[in-house]
Amino acid sequence: MPMQRIHNFRISSSPMPARTERARSMHATTCQRKGTLPWRGFTLVELIIAIAVVAILARIAYPSYIEYLKRGNRSAAQSLMLDLANREQQYLLDNRAFLGGGASAVTTLIPSGVPQEVSAYYTMTITATGGPPPTFEVKATPKVGTVMAGETAFTIDQDGTKLPAGKWQGR
Repeated sequence: MPMQRIHNFRISSSPMPARTERARSMHATTCQRKGTLPWRGFTLVELIIAIAVVAILARIAYPSYIEYLKRGNRSAAQSLMLDLANREQQYLLDNRAFLGGGASAVTTLIPSGVPQEVSAYYTMTITATGGPPPTFEVKATPKVGTVMAGETAFTIDQDGTKLPAGKWQGR
């Protein structure tokens, strides 16, 4: 009596055809080439769990990334503001007055213009009064429609007073 084998979940009374030696070697070569693994893929539950983990990580990471961008943009603007304040002090020594005039004063003090990383997010202005004593204020106002929108404007004046203080401490 021939040996019974399970095939497609049915018991078959006919024996399965024997493989030739060539078919066996081709099958072995194909399996080695494809690097077949003991499983065929992921189950739907595993896929949903993986997507949920990625979504949770993205939900946590995205706000941190936005804060990182804001700190970087704010730092670039503050660096430019400190440079403008120093240039205003030099202008006072040379001309016995501070240079005012809004955004045009900025381009006068920095002939190369406001760097792109600052001008994309902030509008820089300088306001000066004749005094006595003469004063100036450099102000960075966040542009609407950028990542910095909704932030408060910050300033530095002739005495080095930086407002608001919390924005100048790297927060």
